[in-house]
Amino acid sequence: MELFDLSGKVAVITGSSKGIGKAIAERLAEHGARVVISSRKAGPCEEVAAAINAKQGEGRAIAIPANIASKEDLQRLADETTAAFGQIDILVCNAATNPYAGPMAGIADDQFEKILQNNVISNHWLIQMVAPQMLERKDGAILIISSIGGLRGNALIGAYNISKAADMQLARNLAVEYGPSNVRVNCIAPGLVQTDFAKYLWENPELLKTVTEPAPLKRIGQPDEIAGTAVYLCSPASAYVTGQTLVVDGGLTIAW
Repeated sequence: MELFDLSGKVAVITGSSKGIGKAIAERLAEHGARVVISSRKAGPCEEVAAAINAKQGEGRAIAIPANIASKEDLQRLADETTAAFGQIDILVCNAATNPYAGPMAGIADDQFEKILQNNVISNHWLIQMVAPQMLERKDGAILIISSIGGLRGNALIGAYNISKAADMQLARNLAVEYGPSNVRVNCIAPGLVQTDFAKYLWENPELLKTVTEPAPLKRIGQPDEIAGTAVYLCSPASAYVTGQTLVVDGGLTIAW
């Protein structure tokens, strides 16, 4: 268990009031971390934090709502976390958006800008706010939740995929910059996971079968199945892993 022991660590997880982010927060807390639940709305954040505290013990989770599109909100998230817990050891950039589906020729400028802002630039902002203290301590783990979409072309969600490919490169670049200070930066690239974010791809049984049939495991993934990889990449078990994108997709990308 020492390999996965996060006792004494503080983790901030964006987009953690539901879906993959919530599952990651729950599992990090289960392995000993104190966690900060953050998304736009306070109510859902407080519910998740309360549930974690009820299970893991009071004070293990707090809620700090923040809109990732707001630089001021993100700075407040970093500052309030440090004030409450003393430091930030783990940052999971999970929150993302995709307001458009269709060919690139049809996307409006504001839609493309929103995707790049929320999925790439906001990650950059928050990392730059949190990384200095990690670099000073010479210890830290940063994780960006990307997507297998960043590895492939797609006529329906091309702009989203562009942003997710950029996240992979952001992790590689920062891994090179931060590595000498023992701060690691990695990505997870999930396949289709049963979350509200991807509901349009799985709520139709016929479409779901079409999407999952080519994969060796032939099923949709669950948020908790991404959380295990997150625990690995945030724990001592992955101390020699940085700049990498771990694909968690039921084998889909190797089968197509």
